[in-house]
Amino acid sequence: MDRQEHLLDITCQEVWRELTNYMEGDVTAELREQIAQHLSMCAHCRAVYDGSRNVIQLLGNGKTFELPSGFSRRLYDRLQAKLGSARPEGSVE
Repeated sequence: MDRQEHLLDITCQEVWRELTNYMEGDVTAELREQIAQHLSMCAHCRAVYDGSRNVIQLLGNGKTFELPSGFSRRLYDRLQAKLGSARPEGSVE
């Protein structure tokens, strides 16, 4: 098996399982190289990686915003109405 075949010897599921470790730099050099090579050739895994990275960047940038007063209650009420289910007994308002 040549070097190129060895690098591609990683499945999408293995990439997904190690993606967080990969982004945090917590994988071996060999696994990092395998994942990087896989991401360069697999559009689906690259999309998963890009989406995950974007979420982490958005959550980690420290920018938050206040929701309008009563937003959570209105959202909850609309979801309940849409789902057609009653609130469980003893639920707290």
